[in-house]
Amino acid sequence: MKIKQVEELVGITRKNIRFYEEQGLLNVGRSENGYREYGMEDVERLKKIRFFRRLSVPLEEIRQYFEGNRTLEDILEKQVVHLEQERENIQRTQLFCKQMLEQKVKDATWDTDNCLEQMEKMEKEGVRFMDDIKKDIQKKRQRGALLGAGIMLVIMLTIIAILLWANSLEPLPIGMLLYLIGIPALVMIGVLVALISRMKEIKGGEEDEASKY
Repeated sequence: MKIKQVEELVGITRKNIRFYEEQGLLNVGRSENGYREYGMEDVERLKKIRFFRRLSVPLEEIRQYFEGNRTLEDILEKQVVHLEQERENIQRTQLFCKQMLEQKVKDATWDTDNCLEQMEKMEKEGVRFMDDIKKDIQKKRQRGALLGAGIMLVIMLTIIAILLWANSLEPLPIGMLLYLIGIPALVMIGVLVALISRMKEIKGGEEDEASKY
């Protein structure tokens, strides 16, 4: 069956299905003409992925489940502990905000240093502030994307430089030279387009996007 049918059967978007394929959670077969051909096993697997993601189970845990390294019971037990920790984090963060309101903290009397010190103390006690963690993960992924793209661009520029150097020693027909230079140039454009798309995905949080149904 085609991906449109899968979208209707599972209730998730084409973008999310592609995302799970990229993450190695779904291995779809190909028809003779090269198009993806989804089967009922793929539909069932996607339903399981959707179930886990709606419980906020991390992708790595889902991967281990499909690899046979985790059972459903293992994942649910771990998720109960994780969600309890999240609940405590939210409650303590909520209490912190309420205390500031009760103290009638205003812009003119807002002691940011003191507030940050209190937050750091809470972090040492186990409280996690999710936005900071998410930004750290985003920065790590952005660095990885930039490094990979940078390496590819350097390689393509090197190839172009070698071609120009070789042409200075033994000139090639202009058409052939432009053709040879055009190949790495097109690769560079493709890399830049892919990098921009990747940075947008990271900024939006691909895991957050993949959990929206």
